[in-house]
Amino acid sequence: MLCCMTDSMGRFQETSLGSVVLERQHDGGRNFNLWSTCRRKIIDTMRCGGGGYRYCHTVHSPVPVIPSCRSDVSKLNNNNNNKGNNNKRSEKLSELLRMSEMMEEEEELVKKKVEALEELKRVVKWLQFGGNDDVLAGAKAVRRLAKDDAGARMTLALLGAIPPLIAMLDSGDLESKIAGLYAVLNIGIGNNTNKAAVVKAGAVHKMLDLIKSPNEGSANPDLCSAIVANFLGLTALDSNKPIIGSSGAVSFLVKMLMSSAKGGVDSQVVQDSLRALYNLSLLPLNVSPMIEIDGFVPFLVATLGDMEVSDRILSILSNVVTTTEGRKAVSSVRGSFQILVDVLSWTDSPTCQEKATYILMVMAHKSYRDRQVMIESGVTSTLLELTLLGSTLAQKRASRILEILRIDKGKQVSETFVGSSGANVSAPQCGYVDSGLVGSTDPSKDLEDDTMMSDESKAVKHLVQQSLHSNMRRMAKRANLPQDFVPSEHFRSLTSMSTSKSLPF
Repeated sequence: MLCCMTDSMGRFQETSLGSVVLERQHDGGRNFNLWSTCRRKIIDTMRCGGGGYRYCHTVHSPVPVIPSCRSDVSKLNNNNNNKGNNNKRSEKLSELLRMSEMMEEEEELVKKKVEALEELKRVVKWLQFGGNDDVLAGAKAVRRLAKDDAGARMTLALLGAIPPLIAMLDSGDLESKIAGLYAVLNIGIGNNTNKAAVVKAGAVHKMLDLIKSPNEGSANPDLCSAIVANFLGLTALDSNKPIIGSSGAVSFLVKMLMSSAKGGVDSQVVQDSLRALYNLSLLPLNVSPMIEIDGFVPFLVATLGDMEVSDRILSILSNVVTTTEGRKAVSSVRGSFQILVDVLSWTDSPTCQEKATYILMVMAHKSYRDRQVMIESGVTSTLLELTLLGSTLAQKRASRILEILRIDKGKQVSETFVGSSGANVSAPQCGYVDSGLVGSTDPSKDLEDDTMMSDESKAVKHLVQQSLHSNMRRMAKRANLPQDFVPSEHFRSLTSMSTSKSLPF
């Protein structure tokens, strides 16, 4: 047990009961040595027990703790805490750095936008209040700034750049006129509001006046090229089509296009003229001014052999034949159907085939006379080949034309039969099949039937057999049969007995 006692100085000391008994039993120097030993033990016990004064009424030996271990544990805890604090501090620091960089980028972006706006204001100020040199420099700057920047186009229009640019077309300087035209062209790219504003400012009539001017006219290719490019951009907007179509621009575009046959016209001008005429032909009201120009429709049909422009010419003709006057103009051109039928065989140009079949389909549907001309031009075999080998759209249109021609031919047979017999009996108008297309059920009569067939029917029969053989080869390939697989005689007899029921009518 522990007990409390005082030393000679009156201070409290903590010692065990046994030490006190020993101290009382001895005296003199021996008592002093014993007291010193007990004192050291008491001090060591207090140091190992964690310091401080203890008052314990139970007999327990103090648990010794190594001071070095305690210090190591403390240091480890401190190191862990320091590492956690350091990680938090580094995260906060990196976040602050990122925020600082973002703020710098935003400031730089705002600075660039402010500088760009100031430049646009300065350019518009040159156009509105500057002299001739400043106006020319402003037009060139507008062309450069609006070429690839949609925001700049909108801002320039809002700042009022369009009216002074249109006013430059009245200038006596040719360079200023061309610069103004190209600036107007770029400011309207992809912006319908600006295109409408350009037309509203009177650009169409001013451009036509430049063409009619004896000093400029169509003699300057650069000026004409800029005007054609502007008409192309302005006709892309539907609300501008009737205004430009009724202004006389059609005759100018047709003149530029037909001048290409004589040479001396840039190919880009030809393409721009065709595209502008196509935009205008989308509105049926603009078709009449086109076909009224002498030689325009014949020129389009005759130029179909040129692969560089055939696609766009067929696009224009597709819009032209939607009107009655347009169909009459196309059908009145000598050899027009034969040329269109030749286009159907352009296997390397599926888009041209599709557009040619559309033109023939519309004309066959609307006019009995045109159907007769098509049949005489040998369109049936070409259409049948297209239904087998053409694109999906071309196949559908070719099948539709064949159906129209078949029904019309059935009506002819019906009328002939009624006229010869005098009986009121009508032939089936949808179930009619040409006798030349129906094979005999008796193979022994094939040779006799072949001699009675027309050349066209023979060609059709040959195409059908070729298609069936091709399908059989594909089926054999899918079934992993040998490549030298030869159809049996039974299959050949089936192909020889095929009828028009297998055709996509």
